[in-house]
Amino acid sequence: MELTLERPGDHLSIQCVTADGIQIGDHWYAGPLIVSTTELLTDWKAQQFNDLNEQQLEPVFGLQPEVVLVGTGPRQLFPAPELMMCFYRRNIGVEFMHTRAACRTFNVLVSDHRKVVAALLPPGPGAAD
Repeated sequence: MELTLERPGDHLSIQCVTADGIQIGDHWYAGPLIVSTTELLTDWKAQQFNDLNEQQLEPVFGLQPEVVLVGTGPRQLFPAPELMMCFYRRNIGVEFMHTRAACRTFNVLVSDHRKVVAALLPPGPGAAD
C-alpha cells in the first residue's frame, strides 16, 4: 500500500506499508518499531501482540504522547482491560488497529499537528492492498 504524502516540515511520516515492512523516509523496517513525529525507535522488544504489557510500552510512554496508535499486525486485535488501563492512568488516548490502518491514521494525525506515537508490530502477510 503506497502512502506517499508530502512530508510535513521536518516531521517523520510513513511512506509505504507492505507485507515486508514499513517505509519511513527513505528506509525500510521489517521489525517492530515505535515512531513519533520526531523520533524513531527500532529496537522495540515486542515481537507479537501477546508480548504487549506495561513494561513493553514504557518506551511509548516515555515519548509523552497525547494519542497512541497500536498496530497489531495484519489483523486488528483487542487488548485486555488491564493493558488499556496503562494508557488511561496516564491520560493517553489509545486505539488498537491493524498495522496498515495505524500507519494511515498516524500520517493523518501528524498532518493535524497532534502529539501522536505509533507502536507498530510488523504488518505481515496480507498487508499490501
